[in-house]
Amino acid sequence: MDSLALYDSTSFNCSEIITKNYSTSFSLGIRVFDKEFRNPIYGIYGFVRFADEIVDTFHHCDKRELLEEFRKDTFKAIYLKISLNPVLHAFQQVVNAFQIDHQLITDFLDSMEMDLHKTHYESKTVYNKYIYGSAEVVGLMCLQVFCKGDKLLFDELTPSAKHLGAAFQKINFLRDIHDDLEDRGRVYFPGLNIQEFNEDAKLEILHDIRKDFDYALEGIRRLPKGARRGVYLAYIYYLNLFKKIEKSTIEQIMQERIRVSNKRKAYLLMNTMVRNSMNLL
Repeated sequence: MDSLALYDSTSFNCSEIITKNYSTSFSLGIRVFDKEFRNPIYGIYGFVRFADEIVDTFHHCDKRELLEEFRKDTFKAIYLKISLNPVLHAFQQVVNAFQIDHQLITDFLDSMEMDLHKTHYESKTVYNKYIYGSAEVVGLMCLQVFCKGDKLLFDELTPSAKHLGAAFQKINFLRDIHDDLEDRGRVYFPGLNIQEFNEDAKLEILHDIRKDFDYALEGIRRLPKGARRGVYLAYIYYLNLFKKIEKSTIEQIMQERIRVSNKRKAYLLMNTMVRNSMNLL
C-alpha cells in the first residue's frame, strides 16, 4: 500500500470509529452492507456526526465560528480533493467519487446553523425545513452512493429516502425531548407546549412518524441488494425504538432516554439476515 492509499484508508478508519462510538444502530447496519458501500457510508456519517457535535457539544467554544470554519474546510477539501482533517478527507472522497450534490451539503450545514440560534420551531414550515436539511439530505447522500450513478433509480427512490431520514430524525427528537430541553433549551415539534405534553400530543407525533416509516419501507425494498439489508436493519432498529416509545408513558419519555437493548439489537440483526437470505424483506 502506497503512502496516499494508507492515508485514505486511515481517514475512513477514523470515520468508522466515529460511527461505532456514536451509534451502535448505524454501525451494525453498515457492517451488513456489501463491502463497496461501507467506507462511503462511514465517510458520510463521520462528516454529519462531527458537524452535529459542533452545535450540540462544544459549549465552551464559539460554535458559530467553529461551524463556519468547518463549512469552509469542507468545500475546500472537496475542491482540492484532499484534507489534513481525516474526517473531511474521507468525506470529500465520497462526494467526488459519487458526485454528491453540493446543495445537499449546503442544506445540511444550514440546518446545523439553525441550531445555533433557534430553540423553538414555531411553524410547520420551519420545522420541515430543519428536518429536510438535518436528516432527509443525509438519506439522499447515502442514496446517491447506493445508486452509483443510476439517476432514474435515484429519482424513483428519493421520496422514500427522504421519509426514512425524516422518521429517524423525528424519533430522535421524541427520544431526546428531555435532553434537548434541559441541555439546549430546544423544542423541535411545532406548536408543542412542553408543559402540556400529554398522551394526545404524543400520539399525534407518532402518527406522523408512522406515515414516514410506511412510505420509507416501499423504497427500502427497491434498493440495490448490497445496500438493502443494511438500510432495512437500521429501519427495524428505529421501528423497535418507535414501538418502545409508543408503549412508554409521558413521564418515562420526559425522564429517561428510551433505548433498544444490545441484546434486542443482536436478535434483530440475526432476524434480518435470515429474512434477507429468504428474500422476505
